[in-house]
Amino acid sequence: MSTHFFADTAVLQGRSLRHIARSPDTIITTAIMPIAFMLLFVFVFGGAIGGAIEGGSDAYVDYLLPGILLITIASGISYTAFRLFLDTQSGIFERFQSMPIARSSVLWAHVGTSLVANLVSVVVVVLVALLMGFRSGAGVGAWLAVGGILLLFTLALTWVAVIPGLTAKSADGAVAFSYPLIFLPFISSAFVPTDSMPAPVRVFAENQPVTSIVDTIRALLAEQPVGNDIWIALGWCVGIGVVGYAFAIRAYHRRISG
Repeated sequence: MSTHFFADTAVLQGRSLRHIARSPDTIITTAIMPIAFMLLFVFVFGGAIGGAIEGGSDAYVDYLLPGILLITIASGISYTAFRLFLDTQSGIFERFQSMPIARSSVLWAHVGTSLVANLVSVVVVVLVALLMGFRSGAGVGAWLAVGGILLLFTLALTWVAVIPGLTAKSADGAVAFSYPLIFLPFISSAFVPTDSMPAPVRVFAENQPVTSIVDTIRALLAEQPVGNDIWIALGWCVGIGVVGYAFAIRAYHRRISG
């Protein structure tokens, strides 16, 4: 990639970040739903569910947080699709094509903006979790590993979000894809151990991407061995990212050539 590409991406990403800075309710809205889930499950359902986990209800916020962070990201990337859809409808894509800029920088600017916005949302959720009693003795290395996994997960889902952002016929259609992603953690080990589920549900829960990612983050924060979960989690993130990127680039070429 040339210096021209990086410079163009930085300028366009600065534009997107300024839009978010003028409308911080985007980040607030992204964080509100995961925080509401966390409050509901810890303070309303925690007494009943906590008995199924090691440490009981007092440790439930520690158990819950990794899944809540994934819900935060799944909620946040819907705004990437929404912002991209608005750009396609405003005619700015056509204006960009008439300017001497790297074509792919248009998409990478939205992806970079998603990473920054979701980072802020994740930090807000973690701060609320700390107020609710979350504690971790994990060292710097473990926290960096958690951050890396969340960054990779965000990057993968953002490329998936680019596809409806470019192809949707309405704003509602652009964000609707995120609903199944937000729901997916509920059928995983994010809220309860999978061994408490009926057999058909357990099979699905144990073999979908959220469970391996949640289990890896939970083990890192609890200073426990991660085992093979980390490789499965990384494999899911890379696989989703590669497929999402391929389809997103294809949709982009169709958009600018049509």
